Amino acid sequence: MSRLPTRIIRLLAIGVLTTLSSLALALPPAEGSVAPEFSLPDQTGTVRSLEEFRGNWLLLYFYPRDDTPGCTTEACEFRDHITVINALGAKVVGVSLDDQASHAAFAEKHQLPFALLADSDGTVSARYDALRDLFVMKMAKRYSFLIDPDGIIARRYLEVDPDQHAQQVVSDLRELIAKK
Repeated sequence: MSRLPTRIIRLLAIGVLTTLSSLALALPPAEGSVAPEFSLPDQTGTVRSLEEFRGNWLLLYFYPRDDTPGCTTEACEFRDHITVINALGAKVVGVSLDDQASHAAFAEKHQLPFALLADSDGTVSARYDALRDLFVMKMAKRYSFLIDPDGIIARRYLEVDPDQHAQQVVSDLRELIAKK
């Protein structure tokens, strides 16, 4: 049996360490930090950016795929709570790696009254550490960020229950607004 040359072993070791280091350093933005900027097209082709939502609360939620069971449940829960969320001065924006056409069909099918952003290359999802890279396939993690009117992350949700998430956001909004 032949041995691998030392140079190849070193290169492999460096590659493994680099990968592990990048995974360890990738963390979602912390509560109290400035929300990473974004500028992406929604289901109608309108480019939406974080700046557009200044002065309002914003729930930026990342989800894996349009029209899948958990993602549909979560989106419809936001749809069903949108009147209360808007009355609290908040907007809802969904983000996934699906394209604009997929978002348009999903929004129309479920009558979603909020923007769904097409992060086709995963750049914005990566900024929020919401990108799951499965090597053969990439998709967004189910993460959400409640961003205050000044663009600061007030709450982050890294373990989301699609059935309860909208209610949790409403509760947190009420609590945060009462503190301001």
